[in-house]
Amino acid sequence: MTLAQPQPGEFAEAYAHYLATPVQGDVLTLLETQAAELGLLFRTFSDSQALHRYAPGKWSIKDLLQHLTDTERVFTYRCLRIGRGDSAPLPGFDENAFATAAAADGRPLGLLLADFQAARTASLTLFRSLPEAAWLNPGTTNGRQVTARCMPYFALAHAAHHLAVVKERYVPGLM
Repeated sequence: MTLAQPQPGEFAEAYAHYLATPVQGDVLTLLETQAAELGLLFRTFSDSQALHRYAPGKWSIKDLLQHLTDTERVFTYRCLRIGRGDSAPLPGFDENAFATAAAADGRPLGLLLADFQAARTASLTLFRSLPEAAWLNPGTTNGRQVTARCMPYFALAHAAHHLAVVKERYVPGLM
């Protein structure tokens, strides 16, 4: 199954940044590839390096990885609800409150990475299990309209954004 890119009208304008760059290839395969890339990058950091923050008040590398895991789970949960035809509005979440509550700096980097990989694997399992008709089911997340088909694309774009941030802002501070 190749999941076509969401089209305008399937998502509120506030979500357009997730879909600004057209995806070249199958999104589910790209999610697998991205998980491997993320694993390679994060395995280069020691536990002490993963406490690095590129500026005061910014998340540590561990916090950022936990954020990726939390957001992956939120996108997947939204996809499940919308894909199953649940039309109840789904709330947003406060990423900074989640980061504080997660206390990622107190966990080993290897466990945080394994948690992300498990979340991504679970996402892919769900995405591959949805019937074709489910992908166009409409829903509301954070007060905005969206279809189930948007969620894998959001997950891909969100993680890509943060991988770029790690490479551009965190890695130079560790050299």
